[in-house]
Amino acid sequence: MLKYVLRRVGASALVLLIATAVVFVLVREFGPDPAEARCRSSRNKVACEQSARVALGLNDPLHEQYFNFMGDFLQGDWGNSQRSDRSVAASISDDLWDTAQLAFWGVLVSVGLAVTIGGYSARKPYSKGDSLFTGIAFAGISMPTFWFGLITIHYLTGELKDVLGTSEPIFYSIPNPVGSGVVEYARELTLPVLVLSVQLVAGWSRYQRSSMLDELHHDYIRTARAKGLSERRVVWKHGLRNSLSPLVTVIALDFGGLFGGLIITETVFARHGMGRLLVDAAVSGDTQVLIPWMFVTGAIIILFNLLADVLYAVLDPRVRVA
Repeated sequence: MLKYVLRRVGASALVLLIATAVVFVLVREFGPDPAEARCRSSRNKVACEQSARVALGLNDPLHEQYFNFMGDFLQGDWGNSQRSDRSVAASISDDLWDTAQLAFWGVLVSVGLAVTIGGYSARKPYSKGDSLFTGIAFAGISMPTFWFGLITIHYLTGELKDVLGTSEPIFYSIPNPVGSGVVEYARELTLPVLVLSVQLVAGWSRYQRSSMLDELHHDYIRTARAKGLSERRVVWKHGLRNSLSPLVTVIALDFGGLFGGLIITETVFARHGMGRLLVDAAVSGDTQVLIPWMFVTGAIIILFNLLADVLYAVLDPRVRVA
């Protein structure tokens, strides 16, 4: 197991190194000009851009720029944003924390629901309940995130408040800068987590249904039943564990992708996060933020890929041998 993990760690480190080089070259060659962005409001743009190019090292060969940038990046010197003049490290750290909270609760809720619904559908395939969950899943997958977000804001804030006759909405549609505590935290996150979970549950429950349905028809399941094991033990202990491998892989990949892909949810609910940070940086041509942002999200995605490989080996020991 240790050798397997070390091999995967080495491969992930190599992929991360190549990814940083590719991202840096693409942004430098085809992205916004950092000197132009810095001197956008200068009266003497030509002189300003010339001095900025020298200060930023843009006249150096591309490979030297990459090594210098990586040296500063690894030492925690990520520079300041050209848009806000704020520390890039502080901006990414704060927004990463906001996105991580939303992604964590969304994935936690979605995993529980997806495994439960998928397990039920696999145990009773083509039943009325299975057909109902299948229809809901297709609706959830095809529903636009921004539309569902606006619907939840309309009905679960203003309409619900009028129905219950309360003085303020039960759930917040935007972050509450005044309140604090567990209750306020839950009221603030409920709607974004609900919107995020719908598509995750819809997709993951289908994976789990398919995987578990296939697993329940294997010979070892029939043998376990023939030995007199209870149906609950056969399904939830033997069938569920072996059916989780494909789902774990999908969850790990989707979880990593959420750290850079919550643009619509964060925008609809006016939340700070990595998605909105990317949009702001891209619109303003802020490469000082764009490159570290891509490095961080790339590292997170590769880390979750590595985690998926390790969990896959834990759930199915044959993977380690292969």
